[in-house]
Amino acid sequence: MQDTPQQSAASEEVPNKYHQERLEQPEPPSGCPMHATWSPLNKDYLDDPYPIANALREEYGVFYAEELGYLVVTEMADLEAIFTDHETFASVNVQDPVFPLAPEAQAILAAPDFNPVAVMSNRPEPDHGRIRVHTRQGFSNKRIKTLEPYIRRRGNELIDAMLAGKSPTEFVQAFAFPLPGETVFRFIGFPESDDEMLKNWCGDRKAFSWGRTTPEAQAEIATHMLAYWRYCRNFTASKRDNRSDDFASELITAHEENPQDLTYQEVESVIYGLSFAGHEAVTALICNTLQCLLSRRGVWAEICADASLIPNAVEEVLRYNSSQVSWRRLTTKDTTIGGYDVPAGTAIFMNFASANRQPDIWDNPNEFDIHRPNANHHISFGKGVHYCLGAKFAKFETQIVTELLADRIPTLRLVEDQHPDYFPNITFRGPTTLQVAW
Repeated sequence: MQDTPQQSAASEEVPNKYHQERLEQPEPPSGCPMHATWSPLNKDYLDDPYPIANALREEYGVFYAEELGYLVVTEMADLEAIFTDHETFASVNVQDPVFPLAPEAQAILAAPDFNPVAVMSNRPEPDHGRIRVHTRQGFSNKRIKTLEPYIRRRGNELIDAMLAGKSPTEFVQAFAFPLPGETVFRFIGFPESDDEMLKNWCGDRKAFSWGRTTPEAQAEIATHMLAYWRYCRNFTASKRDNRSDDFASELITAHEENPQDLTYQEVESVIYGLSFAGHEAVTALICNTLQCLLSRRGVWAEICADASLIPNAVEEVLRYNSSQVSWRRLTTKDTTIGGYDVPAGTAIFMNFASANRQPDIWDNPNEFDIHRPNANHHISFGKGVHYCLGAKFAKFETQIVTELLADRIPTLRLVEDQHPDYFPNITFRGPTTLQVAW
């Protein structure tokens, strides 16, 4: 696990490895502003990134964060240019740990059978496009709609349990964490009997790829990742002779019909990656939506009275208080960003929090407005060939949840004077707890 930034996911030593460490970095771009203290892991930034992100955009535009070791890009036009030039700005580092792994974690993940390959978010072209042809079919409108009855049934069950308990209650564990995870597991085809085990394994994955943890915590996370990968491999093998109406069965069939276009190891790896990534951001998005709506009682009353307002309201949440506030890229060759010459192998931190509140794109960008006509111009799901495959799914599920809560609990409100914590990581943002009452 000693790949350098100059080595792509197509490294001869470890081709297309799902997680890599990139321990060497080129010098910062010559003449680029340097920031010695800012990091997306700073407590003040985790608590509320938007004022700080706006100030960074206005003062620097592009700068080098010394503590992070990344070139930070803050303006929408630059982010869109990076996303749409996938040959110069590779996505190969988006699942990589930000900081070096402890020897304890390295030893666990060195197991010979821990061999997932990059498949979607971190696989470069042309392979990404080859694999996406098959995975995109699983995220069709038809497939997503087949999950609606489950989302509504399970959502109502969780609401029933909330209402049968005491008010106030902690919403993340009562609703926002279980529903997205279980929905993704049903989508893939995992049996319900494995839900709790799977959710326990998934819990701290964002700390591995996007956070900074202790050696002890890294070893525990690595142990869970290895167990999860082995589970996914065994599950995939079991589905070969037991097909059903689920995404895993569709992928296996696609592999058998087109083995050169979709390998069996890629099927295993898609299931591994999706089952981790397919619900963390949705949990955060559901919580962020409630924070935005319930703290504005007049807006919540509008939502309760007219469910047709919900889709645009969710788009505005994604702009105003996104569940994903950054993403990453790695330069494959010397290039230019913001007027600075950037060497090959430079890690890029793409700051969505700054771009999504850019005043030349949105009027009064620091105000939350569910009627905003261009709310969906945000960058929260990326752009270009790597546009988030699950974007439609995430919005659809959040819309259903908002509709259910508005219909079943119109008196729902946030408990006053609470100060939610946010798990320290560079990308995903949602409260770890959220107290609600009714």
